[in-house]
Amino acid sequence: MNLSFDIKLADGYKSQSQKIRVLTEHWVDNQIYCPNCGHINLEKYKHNKPVGDFYCNKCREDYELKSKKDKFGSKIVDGAYSTMIERLTGSSNPNFFLLNYELRDFSVLNFLVIPKHFFMPEIIEKRKPLAPTAERHDWVGCNILLQSIPRTGKIFFVQDGQIEPKEKVLAGWKKTLFLRDEKEISAKGWLLDIMLCVEKIGRREFLLDEMYAFENELSKKHPDNRHIKDKIRQQLQVLRDKGYLKFTSRGNYRLI
Repeated sequence: MNLSFDIKLADGYKSQSQKIRVLTEHWVDNQIYCPNCGHINLEKYKHNKPVGDFYCNKCREDYELKSKKDKFGSKIVDGAYSTMIERLTGSSNPNFFLLNYELRDFSVLNFLVIPKHFFMPEIIEKRKPLAPTAERHDWVGCNILLQSIPRTGKIFFVQDGQIEPKEKVLAGWKKTLFLRDEKEISAKGWLLDIMLCVEKIGRREFLLDEMYAFENELSKKHPDNRHIKDKIRQQLQVLRDKGYLKFTSRGNYRLI
């Protein structure tokens, strides 16, 4: 994998944003394989395609590209809020590619994919509407809250300038595909919440009592549930059955 952009492609473009768009899209088109099936080289959609920027012509996964000079922080600015929510609750939601580049030498610093099954309405933040004097004053944008996505949902191809093995990328993708089996949004939301709680513990091995410490936090997210501890145990059981974690002994767990 070559981490440098082909800067000759930007000749003739005056706008910096246009240059970056051309360079980053060309790099993805020529360097990135499909994380779902491993197929080499993705196909680029024609402009204004609503489902994304790239697709795999083998498995038909769609991908939307977001590029940024600085590292992505806790949130990503996205398009219209209503459109995003409609996509999340429908079948046209793409996976997201995030690209962080070095402007000094036009190279890739970080490149990762967030599978679409990690996207929930709860991680979409509605922005303030445009000013009443604006031409599109009734338009409302949104932010994607990256901090609400578990680390297992951020699969790096390139991290801090280092290329990750293809086998690791494909395994990381496959590890959480079970989330697509959850058609009910609330059920998937519970699994994601428990995955986040496990990550907050910060160790591969953890205790059930440590999970119970998140009872108050989870009860605020799910005020209609009066049996939070029971739900925690249930969701850990689901994650075990899906091969995400393992029971090592009574009340003891380990991430796989």
